[in-house]
Amino acid sequence: MLMRADALGEVDRLTHRVLGTAALPAYLPMDAWRDGDTFFVELDMPGMRPESLDVTVERGVLTVRAERPDVGSGHTMLVWERPHGVFSRQLFLGESLDIDNVHADYTDGVLRLAIPLAQHAKPRKLAVTTGTPKVVNA
Repeated sequence: MLMRADALGEVDRLTHRVLGTAALPAYLPMDAWRDGDTFFVELDMPGMRPESLDVTVERGVLTVRAERPDVGSGHTMLVWERPHGVFSRQLFLGESLDIDNVHADYTDGVLRLAIPLAQHAKPRKLAVTTGTPKVVNA
């Protein structure tokens, strides 16, 4: 299989991923794990104002957006290493998760989402009967 190398395209994609733009927000790093009947997601968002956080669920897609504002144009920047602007991350949630009961908490620059397993997706025991099988007429 042949693959075409596009060095400038790769640099452009990396720049957008790190710096972001209004049309293409920057990437938010995350960890995700399951503990019992709950899935947890933590997103690193240091320096984000809590009022800029926007967490939505629509059609099984959870979207997290936030903004870290610029220091301001009136300053002479000596070092500017932290990205500023709009940040976003989308998670595609399966039907086995209870999207109506997602809990979000933002503490110490980390957004923690707790997403419970839906009731219909939880393991359950079935009753086993003995004797003559019942036949259901169609």
